[in-house]
Amino acid sequence: MKNIRTFVFWPAFLLLLSSLLLNFANKDMFVQLVTGANNWLIANFGWGFSWAAFLALITVIIAYVSPLGNVKLGGPDAKPMLDKKNWFAITLCTTLAAGILFWGTAEPIYHISSPPQSLGYEPFSPEAIKFAMETMYLHWTFVPYALYTILTLTFAFAYFNMKKSFSIGSQIAPLLGNKENNGLNTVIDAICLWGIGAGMAASFGTSIMNMGGAINSITGIPSGPTTWLVLAALGVTVFVISASSGLMKGIKLLSDINMKVYYVIIAIVFIFGPTAYMLNLGTEAFGGFLTHLFEKSLFTGAAAGDQWPQWWTTFYWANWIAWAPVSAVFLARISYGYTVRDLIQMNLILPGIFSAVWMTIFSGTSIYMHTHGVVDLVQVLNTVGPEGIAYAILRQFPLAGLIIPFFLFIVFITFVTAADSTTNAMAALSSTGITPENPEASTVLKAIWGISVGALAWIMISILGINGIKMLSNLGGFIGTFLVFGAVISLFILISKHEKLNVYSNRTNNSNTKEAPAVISQGNNLNM
Repeated sequence: MKNIRTFVFWPAFLLLLSSLLLNFANKDMFVQLVTGANNWLIANFGWGFSWAAFLALITVIIAYVSPLGNVKLGGPDAKPMLDKKNWFAITLCTTLAAGILFWGTAEPIYHISSPPQSLGYEPFSPEAIKFAMETMYLHWTFVPYALYTILTLTFAFAYFNMKKSFSIGSQIAPLLGNKENNGLNTVIDAICLWGIGAGMAASFGTSIMNMGGAINSITGIPSGPTTWLVLAALGVTVFVISASSGLMKGIKLLSDINMKVYYVIIAIVFIFGPTAYMLNLGTEAFGGFLTHLFEKSLFTGAAAGDQWPQWWTTFYWANWIAWAPVSAVFLARISYGYTVRDLIQMNLILPGIFSAVWMTIFSGTSIYMHTHGVVDLVQVLNTVGPEGIAYAILRQFPLAGLIIPFFLFIVFITFVTAADSTTNAMAALSSTGITPENPEASTVLKAIWGISVGALAWIMISILGINGIKMLSNLGGFIGTFLVFGAVISLFILISKHEKLNVYSNRTNNSNTKEAPAVISQGNNLNM
């Protein structure tokens, strides 16, 4: 604890701690404050979330086809620390958390039963079904991954090729030029740590509810606050132990296991599910998604006073943005030795394709089973909750008794994988003395962040259910949005002036580039 960055750790930690204490001291006031802040945000700043996501996608695409794409991160002589297979597995598992497992089957049922009123679609109509699938592609593929990619790219270039400090503030370093502003970096790190705390709590809450649904499906034990408390304690314990053992000791193994179980569950649902239906619906909806990408990305519902975008699209952009700044520090770390174009492929294109395949299979199956009378998923939604939908679907498959525990294992290990890297990053960013010889933050600090986030997640889902998750995401994402706007400007600067800002551009002797791996271990030590 003696190595804490005082003005980074304490503001973020005390804000999270005050949330916990206020809940126990005056629950009504806590709910009123959180609800009021959330309502103000979604009513007044929904446009900001939408523009941040949209501009991130456009800017990253421009960077991909520009000469900047040829620049190697770490200089011409930099050697990659990961092969592309491991790089993709770690990147995907770090960014997915457990959201894709929860919402892939639950979200389309919301959309087909309650489509936006302003669009005039009847519930369960063909238009509502097509809209639901298009929305899954919008919320889970290329647009959200652009938010991770733009912050990862600007940080990676600034850290490796501009030699800026290990700080989230380096994500907008191109905007500041060659100036090193430690005061600004401290403020940004403190704010983003609170943002990722809220965003991580939202994702943790999703995982807890998902696992609660599995326990209910297997044992009949109700999915409620008591069950969630046990699951929260177990989850915190496991990912804090994993994070404390050193990042690479857990993350590489976990991500490899994750990818294997993803492939198995995808194959099971694809083979035994409504294959022709999911492929046909997916093809039609993906075409609609691409055709109306601009319109859907910027849909706020303001003209008709429609609240739907605020509680869905805004929630997703806020959730991804809340995670992105801290996650980008880690994702940039493992991009060393590859080109900017490689980074975009691995952080935007390939994860986007994976998520599109996942949604085609799982969302398509969910829609089919309800609309064709296989199982009433709306009733499951109303009686058990969204956490019960995936398991109600899996019960329709052969060997459900084996598949459901397997799916529960996927949910658990997926979140632990993401929380492992994020907890390490949070602890490192709030510590001093992170050096090549001492690359890990203290176990106490990792435990503090893990326990705080887990407690906040349990409180919010116990009091407000799924709406608690959405509120945490909105509050955390509000902070990160300004960083995304700064990164958009920074990336345009890099596109036009990367040779001037790249310290390797004018060097004839690149022998010093071999020192870079020792320097970058300041953030997260992968010990490869």
